Amino acid sequence: MELPMLTVGEYSLVYNMLSFCIASMVFSGLFFIIAKDRVAPQYRMSVILSTIVVGIAGYHYFRIFGSWEAAYVMEGANYVASGTPFNDAYRYMDWLLTVPLLVVELLLLCSVAAERKSGLIFNTVVATVLMLVFGYLGETSGGTSLTDARGIFGFLSTLPFVYIVWVLWNEVTVAMADKDGHLKILYRNIRFLLIFTWGYYPIVYMAPFIMDAAAATVNVQVGYTIADVAAKAGYGCLIYAIAKAKSDEEGYAMA
Repeated sequence: MELPMLTVGEYSLVYNMLSFCIASMVFSGLFFIIAKDRVAPQYRMSVILSTIVVGIAGYHYFRIFGSWEAAYVMEGANYVASGTPFNDAYRYMDWLLTVPLLVVELLLLCSVAAERKSGLIFNTVVATVLMLVFGYLGETSGGTSLTDARGIFGFLSTLPFVYIVWVLWNEVTVAMADKDGHLKILYRNIRFLLIFTWGYYPIVYMAPFIMDAAAATVNVQVGYTIADVAAKAGYGCLIYAIAKAKSDEEGYAMA
């Protein structure tokens, strides 16, 4: 991907957002490790998966940060490509590992019936792989319109995306149906977060369709980073809150 010239403000915005994301992943992971024993054993796996998710993301964002720093050099009043490629594939490698885990950890907290759970997890994991493969092909194609490779692969990626969101929305809706009070509010909030974060990714993906190269580059990097912080660190905090509320409701107390 040919990197456009950026102003100091544009380059620094991406640089600082990547740094912010690394800190968010590292310290949310530390919180999950410390807080894990506060939830009942049957819900602990979801908190453990949240820890793994932010750990994987923190590592990949560290690599993205280093690649971004190496890809640009200061020239006059602007930043220009250094000749070292920016490896945005780290982001897709991160998603390939973390998105299936995000799906599984939510399904575990939804208390899906045992006879449905394995099939549902398998179907959604396969769908996430297809979604990311198509998305990667479009993202790395260099396309900038709905009718070229970016647009075509983006459309193909949307099909499994819609299926995953539909499944998760329905399962959370079923899970919250017999809940009340604080626990019902937490399930409602994670459902809203699901729509916000998952819905934000395709909007960011379409930035090159309507922006020039510099604005699109900045908006894609910043947009994906904001979505990842919300979808991993923020999502993990809500997962923990639901696990803790269910544990309290069932009378669990730390030894």
